[in-house]
Amino acid sequence: MTHTPGGGRAEQAARIGATPWYRQLYVQVLVAIVIGIVLGWRRPDLATDMEPIGTTFITAMKMLIGPIVFLTIIGGIAGVADLKKVGRTGVKALAYFQVGTLVALLSGLVAVNIFRLGDGVHADPAALKTSGDATQYISQGEHQHWWEFLTGIVPNSFFGPFVEGNILQVIFVAVVFGIAIKMVGKTGEPIIAAVGRLTEVVFKVLSFIMKAAPLGAFGAMSYAIGKFGLSTLTSLGSLIVLFYVTSALFVVVVLGGVLGLYVRLNVFQLFRYFKEEFWLILGTSTAEPALPGLMRKLQFMGAERSTVGLVVPTGYSFNLDGAAIYLSLATLYIAQATDTSLSLGQQLGLLAVMLLTSKGAAGVAGGGFIALTATLSTVGSVPAAGIMLIFGIDKFMSECRALVNFYGNAVATLVVAKWENGLDLARAREVLAGTAGEPPLATDAEDVRPVAASGTPHTAEVTP
Repeated sequence: MTHTPGGGRAEQAARIGATPWYRQLYVQVLVAIVIGIVLGWRRPDLATDMEPIGTTFITAMKMLIGPIVFLTIIGGIAGVADLKKVGRTGVKALAYFQVGTLVALLSGLVAVNIFRLGDGVHADPAALKTSGDATQYISQGEHQHWWEFLTGIVPNSFFGPFVEGNILQVIFVAVVFGIAIKMVGKTGEPIIAAVGRLTEVVFKVLSFIMKAAPLGAFGAMSYAIGKFGLSTLTSLGSLIVLFYVTSALFVVVVLGGVLGLYVRLNVFQLFRYFKEEFWLILGTSTAEPALPGLMRKLQFMGAERSTVGLVVPTGYSFNLDGAAIYLSLATLYIAQATDTSLSLGQQLGLLAVMLLTSKGAAGVAGGGFIALTATLSTVGSVPAAGIMLIFGIDKFMSECRALVNFYGNAVATLVVAKWENGLDLARAREVLAGTAGEPPLATDAEDVRPVAASGTPHTAEVTP
């Protein structure tokens, strides 16, 4: 039978247009962020008690990330007529990810070498005491080797990756199952249909959770300000500013340049298009809650569904531009602050290690710190205890890392889609210009298909 998701794009646009501004999710999240900052500033004792609100929302989102990645990858593979295209798309995506990560690492390296903010600190590594979560992160990082992200892809059991939240392993299982389902032919058709229906159910559950996004943003932001205080921002403010400026230049110049020169789209229009996801990430300090919205909106732009289903979930583990900038900048800052001299050759050697360690702790709590410690432990020349110098401001840098990761994956998907001739460019320009109706709501549970440039929704044949 023919199934048109969501009852038509015109009806959805009418629904969105009729929604008062104060009921729009991104407006509510923005207000919640402001309230959280004020509470953390004026009543830090009360603000720290708000932590369970933020962590519960993020935990609820993470509960769905594994199933969403698993189902969308299988759906993406099933939607490709030729399995060779799956392999071709995957190879192109991974090649782009590696180049993007390398450029991001170089950006952080160049920035910290120019401004050399660590000079003059003269920190004694032996006098640096680790405590709290930092001790756990250092311990995990010291026992993590650069090659573990390769051997760790294969899970011990089928359900293990979902229980542990290991997205790399979920991707592996999904790709294997997707290829197997495709190869068994008609035997797998009922499973493909079931995957499509189960995806709709999971996105419906997501729509319930997303209604609590303002509460989650409020809890996370108020706790961050109340716990670490605005004084933390000023004590190492120059490092925070350097990281934010470097990240902004990377997104606008590098990602914007790639998007403009190759895809022929405007990066500033892309910012406006993803404004709802921007505020959600800023409030929760993680890009995971924005993953479903990213996928839906890219399909709405005219990106091929199979490409989106493969590239976006994979990019969330392999294309972490924000984490890469942070990793190189933080490593060199610690080296400078501890008076550790590194030659150009040693710095380039660090980049080679970071290309792997930046992906080793994807989806793990404290992943940035674990990857940083793993890098320092692997190289050995920079003391791992030096991460305590930046531990206090890490929370204020996590929002920027997540935002850069998010936009990096949005651009990567558009690039790979165009590379594979799977992007309706006319449709994408209409959507970004705001002439093709409003984008899908973040709380919509539908599985949005690409839309033709004329604005007529594609229909999908669902096997009963």
